Parts: sequence; C-alpha cells; structure tokens
Amino acid sequence: MAQKRYVNPLSRREVLKFGAYTTVGGVLTPGISRAQAILTDTKGITARDIQLNVGGTMIAAYDARPEAVGRYPIIVTLSGFTGNNEHHKDVVRRFAKEGFYAISPELFHREGGMQGKNFQEMSRVSGAITRAQYLGDIKAAANYAKQQSWARADRLGATGFCGGGATAMHFATEYPGVMAVVPCYGPLGPRYKDYTGDAFSLVDKLTMPILGLYGEADGGIPAADVKRFEATLKKKNSNVEFVLYPGAPHAFFSDDRPEVYRKEAAEDGWKRCIAFFTKHLKA
Repeated sequence: MAQKRYVNPLSRREVLKFGAYTTVGGVLTPGISRAQAILTDTKGITARDIQLNVGGTMIAAYDARPEAVGRYPIIVTLSGFTGNNEHHKDVVRRFAKEGFYAISPELFHREGGMQGKNFQEMSRVSGAITRAQYLGDIKAAANYAKQQSWARADRLGATGFCGGGATAMHFATEYPGVMAVVPCYGPLGPRYKDYTGDAFSLVDKLTMPILGLYGEADGGIPAADVKRFEATLKKKNSNVEFVLYPGAPHAFFSDDRPEVYRKEAAEDGWKRCIAFFTKHLKA
C-alpha cells in the first residue's frame, strides 16, 4: 500500500483560499483594518498576559475572567493561524464578559508568533508543528485554568477558529472532561504531519455536545463536507448541530478584516455559541 503523503495545510494556495490573513505584500501585518474591529473593554473583568509551563518550556498565553468573586466555567479558546493577535484576545475578553473564564495559549510562541511573517514562512512554521505539540500546549492551558481559585474545574468547554477550530475537536477527544465544543470553520481534512486522520477519524470520541459554525461560501471547506460531517456525527451523537451561513466566507467572524467579516453571521454565531456554552457549562 502506498504511503499517504502529508500535505501541509498552510500552503500559500490554501492561505489564499481560506482568506485567513490580512496582508500587505503577502506579509501578515499587525494593525491593519482595526478601525472597524470590535474592541471589548476590561470593565468588570480581569484580562492579562500570562506564562504557561509546558514541560519546562514557558509559553505565552492570555486569559480573562469576571472580576466578581466566584467560580466560572472554563472555555479553552484557540486562535487560528494568526495566533493571539488583538482580535483573538478581544474574543477571550468577550467570553469573560459573558461570565466565563477563557484562556488561550499562544500556539506559535516557540516559533516567534505569526506577526510579520510572509506566506512561505507561515507555511513552514505551521507545517513543522505537530499535533502532539499543539495538544501539549493546550492541555497545559487547561491544567493551569483548572487550578485557579476562580475556575470551575468540572466545567470545561473548548472552541477555536480556523485551524484552532479543528484542533479544538482533537483536544476534546484527548483531554478528559471536555463537556462542550464549538468549532468555528475548522477544516475537516488531515492537518498534522504526525497524525494522518481527518476530522472524521474523531467521530467515535466526539461524544460531547457540539455546535459547528461554518460559512456556506467557504472556499476551503465545502458545504457538502460540513453536512456530511454533521450527519456522520449525528449517527452516534444526538447533541450535534452545525450551522451553515449563506454567503459567509471563511473567517467570517474576523471583525478586524472587513473583506471577510460578515456581521449578521458573526453576531448570530456568537449568540448561539454563548447560549450553547451557558446551557452545557453553567446549568
């Protein structure tokens, strides 16, 4: 049998197809298109940059929680390939405003982050990161969160965007106690050089409630594949719902990027996400 060839999921063509970056001359540049971005303040919440110890290596992370004394459900919040940029940190703060404790590890910390990198560099960086490294960093974030006095260690959810959406599903199958998952336009094909399976290979372990948020006009994730994945999940898991937003492209939640942001889809998706996590993590 011929060996299956590993395909780097972040080739320049794939990046262009997904529309995953705001770029100038092919270089991911901070501060572009921020004028229309949502900016969530820190009134009533505590938001901060932190460091996580992953097997002796310190990596950056960002977390946010309500200021009021109490214990809050945890949501591990995974970025797309742009890492913990200002938009993603804003999403972490939004969860805190809704009464959750959100934490996001910088998945590209060892590689120096993604800001300022061109397509070729991003492809090289992403292609070199293994599933094991991703999951190790995310598990460290979840472990850290569960140890905090303001966290409800028994109430853990996961969400992510783009590659983070795919990895959120992988994390949910490997980390005990994940109670709910929201993949936002997470690619469904093979993604890691050390793991040949695609999202369909996870079906038997994705037994928790799942809410998928996808764009019907996503050039990199065909709507037919999303529908097939949802149908496959529902054969073994009755608590599954996938929403396909008409006309919405990949990264439609990225309010810092007017060329892909779709306000109606993003706002509806956010409402569904909060209602979903409230039902499964706060009840």
